[in-house]
Amino acid sequence: MKKDIESRADIEWLVNQFYNKVNRDTLLAPVFSHVDWPHHLPIMYNFWSSILLGDQSYQGNPFLKHIHLVIDSSHFNQWLALFIATVDKNFSGYKADEVKSRAQSIAGVFQHKMGLLAP
Repeated sequence: MKKDIESRADIEWLVNQFYNKVNRDTLLAPVFSHVDWPHHLPIMYNFWSSILLGDQSYQGNPFLKHIHLVIDSSHFNQWLALFIATVDKNFSGYKADEVKSRAQSIAGVFQHKMGLLAP
């Protein structure tokens, strides 16, 4: 049986596994090719730790970092599919379900704000 997401170490492992998939994905890798990974990954650890563990380590506005990207709903769908697959392969439980739900919500809000979803 898989364990639930319980710690920052679990979140860091999840984020690393996920972005390894993103960087090998033919649709998403070009979007992320400009990313400074040593800088970006700790921000993602903080983001998800703040959401799941309530540690308030993330400061910022994630939407503003993404608004300039040339992406459409297919990118969001692929990002979400990879994220959920990564969670499901490695974790099970309340926090695992929560992180998937939060990712779906974030993808929906970003698409709505970017005008990619019908009102």
